[in-house]
Amino acid sequence: MFYEKLEWRYATKAMDANRVVPSEKIERIIEAARKAPTSSGLQPFEMVLVTNPEVRAELSEAAFGQQQLVDGTAVLVFAAWDNYTDARIDDFVNLTGEVRGGVTEALTAYYDRLKGMYLPRDARTNFEHAARQAYIALGFALMAAAEEGVDATPMEGLDPAKFDEILGLGAKGLKTVVILTIGYRDEAKDWLAPLPKVRKSRDQIVTDVK
Repeated sequence: MFYEKLEWRYATKAMDANRVVPSEKIERIIEAARKAPTSSGLQPFEMVLVTNPEVRAELSEAAFGQQQLVDGTAVLVFAAWDNYTDARIDDFVNLTGEVRGGVTEALTAYYDRLKGMYLPRDARTNFEHAARQAYIALGFALMAAAEEGVDATPMEGLDPAKFDEILGLGAKGLKTVVILTIGYRDEAKDWLAPLPKVRKSRDQIVTDVK
């Protein structure tokens, strides 16, 4: 079934404005992204779920008028930390302690070493590292959407600074990385819907080292 869903999903170009994705399906998509692995478990990003039609219209303008943001049910914005800080890493250490019955010396030592690597780096390098973690979560969200029978289109064609402004992300120390539009395909209007999926063959994309 998983592999059938891989074939079924595609980057939907036209969403059906008359069909609404149930909130429980959207929450399961978010949960899949939340459960995705990240480097050292830090989850250095947040997600902003936008269902408000007026705000989605604003975001569409900041995404060069892409209509999926308006016609879909929701836009899920992945926004990465603008930098790693002592406080952000300590927050995760404390959360781990709460979940696992206390902060141990080994746990503190591990994240102290991590601070020694991350904190001296420039903010741009750290943001790019955090952004890569958000992309892992994006992949999980895409496949969860397919499992739910929901169309989801990942998009980088947008003005991140305008997204940050509209959503007030700068004040939270976050920067937009990528978005996921969530809805149902409108096959009658979508030129891509009837076309076969195009992917490189295994021989073209995989090198075996034996």
